[in-house]
Amino acid sequence: MQPINFRTLDLNLLRVFDEIMAERNLTRAAEKLSLTQPAVSNALRRLREVLGDDLVVRSGQGVQPTPRALALWPSVRGALAQLQQSLAPGAFDPASANSTFVVAMADATGATLIPPLVEIIEREAPGVSLRVVPLTTRDPRQLLDDESADMAVGYFPAVMADLTARAQSDSLVAYESARLYDGEYVCVMRREHPLAQAPLTLDQYCAARHLLVSFSGKPYGFIDEALTALGRERRIVLTVNQFFTAGRVVVNTDLLTVLPRHFVGVASLEGDLAWRPLPMPLPTVHVDALWHRRRRHDPAHRWLQDALGRAARHTAPAVSERADLIKNNSYWRLIDG
Repeated sequence: MQPINFRTLDLNLLRVFDEIMAERNLTRAAEKLSLTQPAVSNALRRLREVLGDDLVVRSGQGVQPTPRALALWPSVRGALAQLQQSLAPGAFDPASANSTFVVAMADATGATLIPPLVEIIEREAPGVSLRVVPLTTRDPRQLLDDESADMAVGYFPAVMADLTARAQSDSLVAYESARLYDGEYVCVMRREHPLAQAPLTLDQYCAARHLLVSFSGKPYGFIDEALTALGRERRIVLTVNQFFTAGRVVVNTDLLTVLPRHFVGVASLEGDLAWRPLPMPLPTVHVDALWHRRRRHDPAHRWLQDALGRAARHTAPAVSERADLIKNNSYWRLIDG
């Protein structure tokens, strides 16, 4: 591949590329850019010649990106967003704003954070809308890359470990995060369950029938990883994708499930369910907010970060009152002080 002479590259071609990737359709991209379709096609041709790649190919009524385009797009979009924000940062006035924020989180997290967050929005930003979408993965980075969500909130141990390792090795980190609160998972069962009358042993736990909450639908989770490390396993007979559904099923069966301890209270399930500490060691459950680094200079997004942090402090004061916000290389984390 011939080296690209960046000094002679027309940066307007990158704007066209970004819009084509966002729309997956040349006609719609042209409309968004206030250009004619021939002008967009010509710009695409020129960029193809510069990069030596087709970038997109026709597919049905639109276009399908090539692997090179998919790899290139996050960097191009992030650079354009940062440049736009630097040149015209603007201001965010919550009282007069009419922004819409999209946040991905599980129902247990939403039951904890959304009520105090809505109070903040109603008090400070009555024109702002919040759209909460289901979290279907323990790795939400793709959601943030393609802007399906402005922020993801949840327990992302593998993602956070990867970001920490990258930051410590001085690698480029494309995401930032904030520690919101620490949680605890417990074994939950109906109050009349035979195992609800005494401490739960590992043998009893493994011999029982289990319901698994799995965002992705896979019948294997971090509890199973912990059991595997001990040379043990459990029998999962039902998998659902919501904590609330799991709670309602367990109330009426002899299945065991694992829920965040705080969720049993906020979902008003305390009268129907009993919980026991899990009979195996587990790492601390950190609930983090994660967003793409290209949003770091967006005043609206920074307001959302602050509002979510205040909602978490309202929810979990014992954790948050002792917390300090620090900046660690290229991502934010809330840690115990």
